[in-house]
Amino acid sequence: MRQLFGTDGVRGIANKDLTVDLAYKLGRIGGYLLTKGKNRPKIVVGMDTRISGDMLESALVSGMCSVGVDVLSVGVLPTPAVAHLTRKYDADAGVMISASHNPVEYNGIKFFNSEGYKLTDKIENEIEDYILNEKDISQYPIGEKVGKKTIVLDALNDYTEFLKTTINTRFDGLKIAIDCGNGAVYEAAPALLKELGADVHVIHNNPNGININVKCGSTKPEEVQRLVKEIGADIGFSFDGDADRLIAVDEKGQIVSGDHIMAICGVNLQNKGLLTNNTVVGTVMSNMGLDICLNDRDIELIKTKVGDRYVLEEMVKKNYKLGGEQSGHIIFLDYNTTGDGLLTALQLATVVKENNKNLSELAGIMRSLPQVLVNAKVDNSKKNNYLEDEIIKAEISNLEERFHGEGRILIRPSGTEPLVRVMIEGKDEKEIKIIAEKLAKLIENRLQ
Repeated sequence: MRQLFGTDGVRGIANKDLTVDLAYKLGRIGGYLLTKGKNRPKIVVGMDTRISGDMLESALVSGMCSVGVDVLSVGVLPTPAVAHLTRKYDADAGVMISASHNPVEYNGIKFFNSEGYKLTDKIENEIEDYILNEKDISQYPIGEKVGKKTIVLDALNDYTEFLKTTINTRFDGLKIAIDCGNGAVYEAAPALLKELGADVHVIHNNPNGININVKCGSTKPEEVQRLVKEIGADIGFSFDGDADRLIAVDEKGQIVSGDHIMAICGVNLQNKGLLTNNTVVGTVMSNMGLDICLNDRDIELIKTKVGDRYVLEEMVKKNYKLGGEQSGHIIFLDYNTTGDGLLTALQLATVVKENNKNLSELAGIMRSLPQVLVNAKVDNSKKNNYLEDEIIKAEISNLEERFHGEGRILIRPSGTEPLVRVMIEGKDEKEIKIIAEKLAKLIENRLQ
């Protein structure tokens, strides 16, 4: 089992788990391994708004410069912006400093290769092996060969200009509510949507280093729901800390999940003849309602393990155009190599505008089955042990027999937190909530 890298880079409590020393080593070892043999290599580095970003960026950049890597610092920008700018600036790699939707005390370091894709397990394992086993890379350039940091002043504009090329529609006449989550998209989202003609109303766009994701953003969609109802908006968008995912809200204040967004955009692409092999890529967490919706329209839904990296791997393999997760990580592979919340917002608003329909009507093509997710807090070293615990296994087996094919149970350990996630789907929401809570409690008791 890997000790540093999780499903989305290296993540932990800043200055405790993710220390300055570790950030330096990640910069030094990662910088070296990702740019070996390159003449005057360069790496793009961005971050979200959390207070520990400056501390970790300084250490990370120092590590990179120590092996002769030049750093292009793009400042506070969304994760997908770093992926895009890595390609645009012809860099050898990119790094995002963010803990996404996690609380402010957490932070993370996530690498991209030169094409803007997340690193393979093989490369991450190699970086981890060097760090944990204190291997010496014997790379100590001196004089003019030491790396240099350059602050890129046009990075935000370069990203938003790229996003504008992904649509051919203006949003004049659309009233849009935005919750920026006091995160990385706080400048980009309001500015771009206003430039495209929308009547924009924004909340939680004043980051102070410690208010990222605090009672706001995609994990608190009730904030944008409230704003939509308050101002009579046509559509609402809520972003997480690094803006690689999006939760939308229709004009009635109802949540439009990632599954609904994939249904809407998938059918729209099919109608235009742009959906490769009439296929959408989801995950095992995708609601059964998405299966039904797409199947009725002769669109195949391929399911991967949970994690946008696995969705992306499947998409790249066969050049599928659309994929994503229920949580709002949506990948439009024609435009970017990772989930992009702001890009997704533009695509969804374009479908609304072009079809001249309310978002609620568009979302109505898919009916979600009730789904309950409960987190079981466990010892981090034991979170995979549910697969071996006979009592837990027996209870899961009993529940599956009880559902008789009219529901399902999905258990999975978190890749970034000491949690086991219990998801149950079925017809009766009250019943499955009670079942999920009891099963989560059992897992907590068995895996402490």
